[in-house]
Amino acid sequence: MNPVEASTPAALVHPTALARPTVLARVRDWSSMTRPRIGGFVFFSALTGGLVSGEVVSLARSAEAGAWIALSAAGASVFNQILEKQSDGAMRRTADRPLPTGRIGVRDALLFATALETAAIAGLALRFELLAALLALATFASYVLVYTPLKRLSSLNTVVGALPGAMPPLLGALALARAPSPLAWSLFAILFAWQFPHFMAIGWLYRDDYRRAGIRMLPALGVRGVAGLQAIGYSLACLVVSLVPALQGRAGVLYGAAAAVLGLAYVASSIHFARREDDARARVLLRVSLIYLPLVYSFLLLDPLVRASSVLAAN
Repeated sequence: MNPVEASTPAALVHPTALARPTVLARVRDWSSMTRPRIGGFVFFSALTGGLVSGEVVSLARSAEAGAWIALSAAGASVFNQILEKQSDGAMRRTADRPLPTGRIGVRDALLFATALETAAIAGLALRFELLAALLALATFASYVLVYTPLKRLSSLNTVVGALPGAMPPLLGALALARAPSPLAWSLFAILFAWQFPHFMAIGWLYRDDYRRAGIRMLPALGVRGVAGLQAIGYSLACLVVSLVPALQGRAGVLYGAAAAVLGLAYVASSIHFARREDDARARVLLRVSLIYLPLVYSFLLLDPLVRASSVLAAN
């Protein structure tokens, strides 16, 4: 019997699975399987990509595209949890999820995930560009069929997973235009590089959980110093690519200054973590990562409004 199997029988007869759940508890379980906080990030990233697509679009139109893309991410999250039911049951932070505890059955989860993904792809195909729907489907497939099983085979899973993870702004732009704008590509690059310090922090904080479940996250492999160096390298990359829109003249001083300050803070928190890898410093890096991304995207959206106001004031 492998370690995962040895640690999961209790989850199969979890006490919460035996109690009759309330309607509110059932709604909470189904909602939690879609990972709504991640969905919020996906929605905002796709919305931002749509708004910088180069097309004249309404906020409502961009928000609709973002909603379909977030729905696709929700379907992928549910499929991911179906495939990782055993490993989730072996980890303390995920052992109480609906599937490991038996509060939701695999068949029902599979039907739910299929409905979410079908609706998302159909919505993008019928309401927006077909290419965006096809790429959303490819993103879903790479996340569920490549990244998810690779987590048990190689620490390179983070690199592979960062590609579909960075797709929301490109999908948002493609939904509203036939080709992504340079700003959309910049958003993709920022999001790709941003993920590595973020996941190094998470991997460090839950390294024992990942090790117990057989998931090959880099910090769980026992090689000290590597996670910190990865965080520094990719935070520097994040800083550089975030400055490209300002250096190319596609964004103004407000965005450039904000990107520089926020990027330096991300680099500083990565260096702080690398100098001594411990839980406290990993939490600081994680918090900074969660602040960094929405602020950088927000300043990119605010920048043209500020520049337009300055022009009007000058006239």
